[in-house]
Amino acid sequence: MVSETVEVQPLVEFTNIKCDAVDPNFCKFEYCLLKSVNRTYKYFMVKLNLYKTPLTKAKVNFAIYKFANGYKPFLYNITVDACKFLQNPKSNPVTNYVYGFIKDFSNINHSCPYNDDFVVDKITTEFFNQRVKYLLPFPEGKYLFQMNWMPYGIMRAVFKIYIILS
Repeated sequence: MVSETVEVQPLVEFTNIKCDAVDPNFCKFEYCLLKSVNRTYKYFMVKLNLYKTPLTKAKVNFAIYKFANGYKPFLYNITVDACKFLQNPKSNPVTNYVYGFIKDFSNINHSCPYNDDFVVDKITTEFFNQRVKYLLPFPEGKYLFQMNWMPYGIMRAVFKIYIILS
């Protein structure tokens, strides 16, 4: 009898994206798009226009929620000083893992000050699959990944992406 090994690979599907500029005097989302090219190729793009530059102080809170009769906290809920983190990304391995999802697709790639709008360009489900499969495996389910941007200690913008991992 021949024994076959079957490798189960995670499959990420983006289901929704939401962006909210909590302080419209400070920033505005120019676009916040989830694009489905075909059944297997989806990506998202975000552009946040900053009205008060240079940005010299910012904290970011990111949290992962898993759906179980509503979205419940799962694994991480971390707040970091973004300016200090970007000076030394290896100082916080969990934040560096999350940052790895956007760093090669965005202009958020240096320490403060920031004088330009924030842009995240075409992050695909295929890229998410690779990071979830090889770097930090997650169990199947529905997830919400949320980022709260707090320049100068005030909530300014919220980014949410909803994902199914099967």
